[in-house]
Amino acid sequence: MQISKEQKSELVLLIITLIWGGTFLFTKIGLQYCPPFFYIVLRFSLALLICFLFFTKHLLQIDKETLKQGAILGLLFGGGFMLQTYALLTTSITKTAFITGLTVVMTPFAFRVVFKKNIARLQIIGVLICGIGLYIFTNPSFDDFKIGDLLTLISTMFWAFYITFLDKFTKERHDFTHTIQIVALQFFSALPLALIAFFLVEYNVKPIIFNFQLLQSLAYNGIIASFFLSLLQTKYQKNTTPVKASLIYSLEPIFASFIAIIAINEILSLREYVGAIILLSGVAVSEFGDMFLRRIMMR
Repeated sequence: MQISKEQKSELVLLIITLIWGGTFLFTKIGLQYCPPFFYIVLRFSLALLICFLFFTKHLLQIDKETLKQGAILGLLFGGGFMLQTYALLTTSITKTAFITGLTVVMTPFAFRVVFKKNIARLQIIGVLICGIGLYIFTNPSFDDFKIGDLLTLISTMFWAFYITFLDKFTKERHDFTHTIQIVALQFFSALPLALIAFFLVEYNVKPIIFNFQLLQSLAYNGIIASFFLSLLQTKYQKNTTPVKASLIYSLEPIFASFIAIIAINEILSLREYVGAIILLSGVAVSEFGDMFLRRIMMR
């Protein structure tokens, strides 16, 4: 059975999501020694430094159109990070994880707004199934709705439009120069947002302790998760649809939980396993539903 270009790209996105799952663990380690917004400043700065150290010649040829695209993506990318991080000051990780996961529900709306196209029925069904699975997996409690919950909800719109515009801006471009330019401009545009948030909220609040644990955390999140994965995401996401991409990204909480099981012996409950299975089913419906229906009709 031959694998299509779209399926290969979706496999790469799945691997990206798996590695993203590890960022929760490394971020948790890093935040013991560094305040959240300054941690993001260090993370983005490290990723941007890698771009300039190894790809300077590509970054000297940026045209106005690419500059505009990178700025839009950077503001959406940075805005999502800032809102999500600040929200954690007033709400729980569980509720934040669930609401952030609703990006999978928001993306079809962003897709309709940007592309003015209808969404495949099976993808809509997959999104709904993923939403149910995500709710069961995270089991959030909304008895006490906080401002952080609202900020996280707003951040999902930032992520949804980020995924959609990334598709729009890279769909017809296949050269590496454009890819690395888009990646670098994202961090360059998002960095001022993180700096402003740090000086407004965290300056002189918590000391920064530079030690091996913090450097290890930044190496994973800044070099691997931010730089390399952003490069791969920019290169491969354009070969599928934004809705399918968001369905794959919705698996991040599951991967994060299983990494926690391996690394720090966390235990999942039966409810979490059921939610994970439902979430995976939603992705499977979107990915393989058409093929399954065609085979049934051929019989």
